[in-house]
Amino acid sequence: MTGIGIFGAAGRMGRAIADAAGAAGMAVAGGTERNAEAYASGLDITLFADALTLAEASDVLIDFSSPGALSDHLDACIGAHRPIVIGTTGLEHVHHALIDEAATQIPVLQTGNTSLGVNLLAALVEQAAQRLGEDWDIEIVEMHHRHKVDAPSGTALLLGESAARGRGIQLSNHSERGRDGLTGAREPGAIGFAALRGGSVAGDHQVILATEGERIELGHRAENRTIFARGAIKAAAWLRDQPVGRYDMKAVLGL
Repeated sequence: MTGIGIFGAAGRMGRAIADAAGAAGMAVAGGTERNAEAYASGLDITLFADALTLAEASDVLIDFSSPGALSDHLDACIGAHRPIVIGTTGLEHVHHALIDEAATQIPVLQTGNTSLGVNLLAALVEQAAQRLGEDWDIEIVEMHHRHKVDAPSGTALLLGESAARGRGIQLSNHSERGRDGLTGAREPGAIGFAALRGGSVAGDHQVILATEGERIELGHRAENRTIFARGAIKAAAWLRDQPVGRYDMKAVLGL
């Protein structure tokens, strides 16, 4: 085994993943970084000039970079026949189509959150939504640091998809976001989202199920990025032994 390759190695998550790999006793083959000259100071791993060279030097790749880089990273992994863990958020339908296509040729694990705790929370949300009727309203509230560029967060969407799956509906047809002004009464069966931004919050998520006279609150708080990096390493170690296909963190947890 040659080790883990990290796309976006000099970013905050890239550095956290390298540290988590070391703590888990796993080797880091190296990384790529678009702005290597500006951000690589103090980076104690080898930086490769391009994605394909890195993929060929690794036995599994981890990508927390940006949606715009995903296509090149998938092509590199396909070219080198290497599995990839994708934790990048802000993905759109076109990105998921690329992932679906790649998953016919290599093992791909894509998730909105690599935290083991968050993914267990998602399983609980799905179970609660399945067992409670539509008279239980579902609202998802998330907060992240001031630098986060996408909303709702990938984790909030992951939780929303879990709730929708429990209800047997499509999230895209039942999502309510950005309420403002005279919006009218809440639509029955809707799944609402609220996004808060500020400070240095690593990630807070709360799923509220409310009906007449009572409510259930299921939540998770990330105190630092270590939990995401630790989960990504666990996912990478699991994925490199899997056959071609598309996977998520539930598979890693055996859910």
